Amino acid sequence: MINKELLQPESIVVIGGSNNFHKPGGAIVRNILNGGYAGTLRIVNPKEDEVQGIKVFHDIKELPDTELAVLVIPAQMCPQTVKILAEEKKVKAFIIISAGFGEETEEGARLEEDILETCRKHNAALIGPNCIGLLNNHHHSVFTKPIPQLNPKGVDFISGSGATAVFILESAVMKGLQFNSVWSIGNGKQIGIEDVLQYMDEHFNPDTDPTIKLLYIENISDPDKLLFHASSLIRKGCRIAAIKSGSSESGSRAASSHTGAIATSDSAVEALFRKAGIVRCFSREELTTVGCIFTCLPATHASTLLQQPASLSKFAIVTHAGGPGVMLTDALSKGGLQVPQFTGKAAEELKSKLYPGASVANPIDILATGTPEHLATAIDYCENQFDEVDAIMVIFGTPGLVKLYETYDVLHKKILECKKPIFPILPSLHTAGPEVAEFLKKGHVNFSDEVTLAVSLSRIIATPNPARPEIELFGVDVPRIRDIIASIEEDGYVEPQVVRQIFESAGIPMVPEMVSDNKQDLIDFARKTGYPVVAKVVGPIHKSDVGGVTLNIRNEKHLAMEFDRMMEIPDAHAVMVQKMLRGTELFVGAKYEPKFGHVVLCGMGGIFVEVLKDVSSGLAPLSYAEATSMIRSLRAYKIIKGTRGQQGLNEKKYTEIIVRLSSLLRFATEIKELDINPLIADNEEVVAVDARIRIEKNK
Repeated sequence: MINKELLQPESIVVIGGSNNFHKPGGAIVRNILNGGYAGTLRIVNPKEDEVQGIKVFHDIKELPDTELAVLVIPAQMCPQTVKILAEEKKVKAFIIISAGFGEETEEGARLEEDILETCRKHNAALIGPNCIGLLNNHHHSVFTKPIPQLNPKGVDFISGSGATAVFILESAVMKGLQFNSVWSIGNGKQIGIEDVLQYMDEHFNPDTDPTIKLLYIENISDPDKLLFHASSLIRKGCRIAAIKSGSSESGSRAASSHTGAIATSDSAVEALFRKAGIVRCFSREELTTVGCIFTCLPATHASTLLQQPASLSKFAIVTHAGGPGVMLTDALSKGGLQVPQFTGKAAEELKSKLYPGASVANPIDILATGTPEHLATAIDYCENQFDEVDAIMVIFGTPGLVKLYETYDVLHKKILECKKPIFPILPSLHTAGPEVAEFLKKGHVNFSDEVTLAVSLSRIIATPNPARPEIELFGVDVPRIRDIIASIEEDGYVEPQVVRQIFESAGIPMVPEMVSDNKQDLIDFARKTGYPVVAKVVGPIHKSDVGGVTLNIRNEKHLAMEFDRMMEIPDAHAVMVQKMLRGTELFVGAKYEPKFGHVVLCGMGGIFVEVLKDVSSGLAPLSYAEATSMIRSLRAYKIIKGTRGQQGLNEKKYTEIIVRLSSLLRFATEIKELDINPLIADNEEVVAVDARIRIEKNK
């Protein structure tokens, strides 16, 4: 629970506060004092009489009633201290900085449970343990630096790791990103990242509350809660970006040793973020850059971007250095964004107002000798004359030929005046530190690296809106699906005819086929269907590995020979014959992830999924918009769309199959694994050719 005593306490006691700034107890007192805390600050330390000018209590029993307690004492002492403070001193909120709890030992985990039980009993809030604290506009109860510039309209930052929070804050401060609050939840014994989002969602005031949330997550303990409140906040006009670490096997081990976090598969994280509308980042530089991009978008533009991401896709680049302009152009293009060429009368007019040798084709290169007035002119043309531009990127470092204070003052005024967003890229932090610092003091941000900016922008544009909660059930026969599942008696991979029944119930088209242990029945089927056909052994799970697949069978003699051969394969009990289709191979699969539900995967078949791992993921059930976003995020999407004169595939039907499959899974949680590989597709049809379903209902 999150209460007023945690957020706006009228009194704070630091248990273990000291005069030593190099220890957490001293640093946290210093930060509270330097932060201008307006309430009553108390200190408990049995060895000191005065700490940083404040008279000290030697024992917690001497304390008057206090609202918030910050504990910086050994872990073994914390449970009893919390008990006394809650029972006798009416403390209603605790921040436990101390480490040595569940992240380290079983004994530490028991100490956590004791503390949590006391907080539950007395209806008290608990942050931590094993955290750096809580920072907001009312109190700076953290022991670390840097302390970022605080602004009620700044960013809310929630981190599962204290040390990582410090690294992210350092990255943000260098860019000028301002904050409203910083939450280090540590082990998150009572209040986790999901709980903070819930509080922000349920108490959200669009007139006063910040709209940007940045998250660093090591453990998703409640995916449903995270999904619900993140998507709710985004629908209310907020923007959320997050890093989820520990998704790889090695990363999981590292995260576990750090906080006791349980790893989640990367595909599940990707699917959850996609459904919620969270921009996924992979480094602290990306995360803080995305946060800065959000601040550059006016509220009206951000609202439009939420509904129509393509509304921010065309960029003008104004630079005084050709190389960075070229690198930025390349990075934007690689991310699917556009740098349109400027031609015609307006371009010629602009060129005439710059020094000879300047280029205006886009990037607009005003040269190293360009003046602040030239910069202003170029920005004005991008704002008023070049209608094909959605936003402006300005690269201006230290050419050594102009006064940067004047240049950055021009940039400051244009950011305030222009309706189109302006992204300042000021790379000369070493040689022009004071000038950049002065620019940031005016409330602006700085993107010191143009490629990171472009990559982060492409991530924002590629992130879909939060998915609608409705389930697409048109054409999906749920009662029949449940009857089929109920009739399956044993766990494991189901027979091909059962797969066909399930797919028919969900409206997923399958290639004509017959499964039998009777040779003549299969020959009759092939004659009726028409050659060529495909024969596949039934029984072994990995048919190709045992020589159980034969393509392009063109006559009865060949089919009879393959039937005899396949029935001799160990574990074979039948043969499947299918009409052989020609087209492009696609893939759809799903796997059940505990706590998350079914993660649905899609991609091109064959080498694309097996070797290149070019797959996209979504969390069932999926909307048509989600499935479309999944398909279009594939690196191989150009093949689906059609390229170099080749006809594209029927994307609409591929999307429909993904949606139907996800709806099927929503009502068949006993299905733990499913894959259709391949689907054969052309510009007209998309048909399932080979599929496996694994049921697990008795565990």
